Amino acid sequence: MEKTKIGIVGCGNISSIYLENLTKSFTNTQVYAVADLVKERADEAANKYNVQNVFTFEEMLGCEEISIIVNLSTPKGHFDICKKSLEAGKHVYVEKPLSLEFEQGQQLLKIANENNLLIGCAPDTFLGAGLQTCRKAIDDGLIGNVIGATAFMVCHGHESWHPDPEFYYELGGGPMFDMGPYYLTALVSLIGSVKTVAGMTAISFEKRMITSEKKFGKIINVEVPTHVAGTMQFSNGAIANIITSFDVLGSTLPRIEIYGSTGTLIVPDPNTFGGDVKIKTYFSNDFETLPLTHIYAENSRGIGVADMAYSIHANKVNRANGEMACHVLEVMHAFHQSSDEKRFIDLVTQCKRPEPLPQGLVKGMIR
Repeated sequence: MEKTKIGIVGCGNISSIYLENLTKSFTNTQVYAVADLVKERADEAANKYNVQNVFTFEEMLGCEEISIIVNLSTPKGHFDICKKSLEAGKHVYVEKPLSLEFEQGQQLLKIANENNLLIGCAPDTFLGAGLQTCRKAIDDGLIGNVIGATAFMVCHGHESWHPDPEFYYELGGGPMFDMGPYYLTALVSLIGSVKTVAGMTAISFEKRMITSEKKFGKIINVEVPTHVAGTMQFSNGAIANIITSFDVLGSTLPRIEIYGSTGTLIVPDPNTFGGDVKIKTYFSNDFETLPLTHIYAENSRGIGVADMAYSIHANKVNRANGEMACHVLEVMHAFHQSSDEKRFIDLVTQCKRPEPLPQGLVKGMIR
């Protein structure tokens, strides 16, 4: 496959797995340059992953060699960097969420469409072996018509391990905007668009203390809901419940379950690319483990970028696309809006389920 040259903006905590995979795992990507507000971090990343150029963001925008900007900034920087990149004629792939505000996400889609550019957004875990196996099971009718689902992401926040956890409790953070995209993207890719949302939210602890080494003892003021419970009705009529929380010390809840008219599917952790897929049908006595239909079960973050690179040359829509990301962004905001306004929220966006990822294409993109 032809290599597509990439510029990575932001060399923080999440960048290492992107750099590892985009420089070593995929056959169709080349990291041409890195940029960071702290130049020393960009220099370190370039040296570690053998990237030939350390640019400023402005230099990256003016570089004709670069086709895709991968935006790994914190959520506050997502919209501005994506907008400037699209206006400079670059395809864009951004870490989740697409932007802080739903209207900003719509604006990014408009700019991309007007300029015939692709925009993509994490998570791309739904392209891994686990969720692609679930997709095939549903498409093959193994559980009949999907009628419902449940999803749970509960933990006690990131201040115990993340070196700079403050932004998780600022605008654009919280469990719904941090981890919700994994669960909602998985559900949308498996079931389809969401039609109506109802939600309730709470800030259980108004202050949090950082216990990770770098900033041990620092107090964080919590600005966003840290416990979010909601119900969704999908366009096909299925009803799903979701809980995302940074306030739970321990739990034995499952990750995701999909309920069909003739069976139940247990979906692996949507923050991973593999995991066990289990199914119980009308005629079986217990859950059975389905063999994975795809080979890509390791931590392959960046496969959405590789698929974007493929899609550019094939003149196709990328699978981790902006339309789905904007829909997920609206769903997340709708939970908070529903809680604030004490009413159901009917969504204005819809999206198509992304095409399944063919096994042959995966084999062609990885070393």
